[in-house]
Formats: sequence, C-alpha cells, structure tokens
Amino acid sequence: MSSRVTRAVARLTAALGLTVAALAATVGPAGAAPQAMGQCTTSSGVVLAVDFSHWGGPVYRSCGTTPTTGYELLNQGGWATTGTGHDGPAFICRIGYSGHQGGKQYPTPQQDDCVLTPPASAYWSYWHANPGQNTWEYSQLGAMLYKPKPGSVDLWIFGGTNIEGTEGKPTVTPDQLRAHNTRPAGAPAPKDTRTAAPLPPDVNTGPRPENPPPADRTPPTAAPTAQGAAPPVPSAPASPASPSAQPAESASPSPSSSVSPPPSPSPSTGTGAVAAQAPGPQVVEAAPAADAEHDTGSYLPAVATGALVLLIGAAAVFAAKRRRRTE
Repeated sequence: MSSRVTRAVARLTAALGLTVAALAATVGPAGAAPQAMGQCTTSSGVVLAVDFSHWGGPVYRSCGTTPTTGYELLNQGGWATTGTGHDGPAFICRIGYSGHQGGKQYPTPQQDDCVLTPPASAYWSYWHANPGQNTWEYSQLGAMLYKPKPGSVDLWIFGGTNIEGTEGKPTVTPDQLRAHNTRPAGAPAPKDTRTAAPLPPDVNTGPRPENPPPADRTPPTAAPTAQGAAPPVPSAPASPASPSAQPAESASPSPSSSVSPPPSPSPSTGTGAVAAQAPGPQVVEAAPAADAEHDTGSYLPAVATGALVLLIGAAAVFAAKRRRRTE
C-alpha cells in the first residue's frame, strides 16, 4: 500500500517539475529580436507603442521582428512586464522600459500590488491596428496568444476601458505610430534591371542631323570699326527741365517713399501652425536597450500549486505508513 502511494507521489512530483520547467521556458526572457525603428516598414516588423501619459510620460514606440507575440514584444529590447499573482504573467499588470525612469514599471507597487486582477477602471488595455488600418481594434486575445501581423501596430494604454473596447479608446492614431517607409532605413534602392529593346531595322527615325553645318548657312556678322566696336548711335540732347534728363546714378527716392517691412506671419501660417496643433501625447522612439530586470513574482501560482501537491503527497505517505504499523 505504502509503495503504491510513494510511487504515485513520485510521479506527481516529476509531473510538477516538468510543468514548472515548461512554464519557465514559456514566460522567460523574450526571443523576439529588437530592431531600430527605421527597420520597421509598411510590410515588415511590428511597431510596439506604450502610452505612459497617465504618469506624465510620452508614448514610446519601438520595432520588433515577426513572427512574434505581444508578450515577447513587451519583454525584449529593454521592455519588461509583471503579471498578477492571481492570473500569472499572461495578464499584464505592470510595464517598464529601461530607457524611461531607469526601467521603473507602472503602475508602481504603491498604486497596485498586482496580486489580484486590476479593476476595469485602471489597467493596461491592449489594442491593434493591421497594416494600412487607421482605426484601433481592442484585443480579444491575451498578449501571449496574439501574434501581430508584419507592418501592424500594437498599443498599450493605461486607464479605464470596458471589455468591449467601446470606452477609453486611445487618443493617438495608428498612423502617428506606424512605420511609413517601404524599405528598411539604409537599405539600397532596388535596381531597375529592365533594358530597352532594340528598334527594328526598318523603322524610320528621321533625317540625320548635319554636323557641322554647311559654311554657306552661317549668318553674316557686322563689320567692326577701327576700334573693334560698332559706332555709337547719336541721340538728341535731353531738355534740362525734363526729369528723365538726370543720370540714373543721381536719381534719389523722394522723402515720402520708404521700404515697407516684410509682413508678419499670421497665426495660421509659419510657426503659428505648429502652435495651433491640437495637444496630445508626445511620441518618442524607444531605441533597443539592455534588457530590463524581469519580475519573477508572477510564478507564485505555480509555486503555490507545487507546494500544495507536495503537502498532499506527504500526508498520503504518512497516513499509509501509520496504517501499516497498526496492521
């Protein structure tokens, strides 16, 4: 009896170890390769954007390779996340970037301890925009399950958003964040390998131009004078009373004339157009940086389950031994 229980406990312990190992491999540091923002194009890579304006920060955007998942994008190139103790790492509770505030993750532990699922009034909501799409779609999948398409945009915003995504929509548009270049920055332009086809021999392309032209077609030139210049043409003397008799060098503007200053820019043109733009979150490029510290506190559910299984197994072994002594 006790041997059977012992073998059962051993099998449970081995299975638990494999489960924890698989979980660690799944939620460990991301395998997506971070890229400079110029490497994302309209048809390759995926743009990750995170809005920190809730805490007075900008909207950061970065580039990652595809295929990938939303979770990998948030855990590569200096980005890191923290899940909840109740739901595990799949539920994004905190986001941080090593290039912003030293990698500090938001919301802070004082604002949310990330033990239970955050309320719908204050959590990170997940949005997508497919290639060429300028409207946001509220994600119906978690970050670990969603695989963004090449040329698309992923956006995370913090605040109040209902589960249908009809409230609390992003204020920034996908076109403000997506890559608009058709090829990676620094890549050479594609060469045109097309060659012009030769003309058929019977095609008439017109008369052949004469080169040089015949000498008899050269127009005659005027004979120079003895000094090498044409004689001046006499003109009648101007009247002293005529205003046009003054030489051009001596002409002066009247006291009443003045140079008008250049017109000042109107509020709707020039620098006024920049000032008249609608206020919104500032968009900053997040260059690939050293990986931020990854919080492993989200493994608490697996650890607690393992401890519970071990306790149950130990209790079963103890009970079997006790029954054997009484027999």
